[in-house]
Amino acid sequence: MIDIKMLAMIFFINFAYVTLNTLRFMLTMKGYRILAPLMSMVEITIYILGLSMVLDRLDNPINLLTYALGYAIGISVGIKIEDKLALGYIMVTVILPTNTDQEASLPRVLRKNGYGVTQSYGEGLEGERMVLEILSPRNTERTLYALIKEIEERAFIISYEPKYISGGFWTKKVHRRQKNSVKP
Repeated sequence: MIDIKMLAMIFFINFAYVTLNTLRFMLTMKGYRILAPLMSMVEITIYILGLSMVLDRLDNPINLLTYALGYAIGISVGIKIEDKLALGYIMVTVILPTNTDQEASLPRVLRKNGYGVTQSYGEGLEGERMVLEILSPRNTERTLYALIKEIEERAFIISYEPKYISGGFWTKKVHRRQKNSVKP
């Protein structure tokens, strides 16, 4: 006989464990030195509870299948939650062909929209290129890409997550924002 209550407990316990595990891993990679270890304590407690429930009931393969299903869905939900939280910053490099109207206007428009832009020139296969380096909070990533593509659809865009940021436009802006959020 199938114990639906037990299957639901196995599923939700493993779902919670893997969701926390995914988030904790991402927090660890982003350097959250207090939150990540605290989350790992909860995570491992849930893990041991869920695993013991399945190991005590290995006579029913549906328990193992339910455990695996909770694992898979937990990873998916953990990734979606982290995407919504959009913690940290991204560094975006934009490479543009030169001698276009968009070339001159893109840095100006980005700066008007609050982005710090460092502009330089490089040499590509077909001649000179403008290179823009832009630091952006991850939660505005899609907006930034849309703004770039709206102005210059041929823009070549590369992004990555910096681990350490010091000095410059963003550091001042972030420190100012942190000071203002601490005041009562």
